[in-house]
Amino acid sequence: MATRRMFSKEVMDSDIFIDMTTNAKLLYVYLNLNADDEGFISNPKAVARFTGLEVESIKELEKNGFIIPFDTGVIVVTHWYMHNQIRKDRAKKTMHLNELSKVELQNKKYTKK
Repeated sequence: MATRRMFSKEVMDSDIFIDMTTNAKLLYVYLNLNADDEGFISNPKAVARFTGLEVESIKELEKNGFIIPFDTGVIVVTHWYMHNQIRKDRAKKTMHLNELSKVELQNKKYTKK
């Protein structure tokens, strides 16, 4: 997993992002920091807890289209590829292949199939 992360101003400066609660915005940053090289996070509730943020902020991020949750508890950052470009020779494939098969990438944005 890469140790550096980038953030797109296009996403972070959008009105919908700015209008979210501070907790949801901060959780979004920490989720991005803890995602694998394809944007998947296996423990979003743990990330919220260890940062001292409310787990309920996950629902706010989902409602506003910044994450896609799966029944397994795994989530994916919707705008992952708008934020990050990891060289193919350095990127580690996600272990969440079942969840990956349920989304598709369109214009650098994950959407449900």
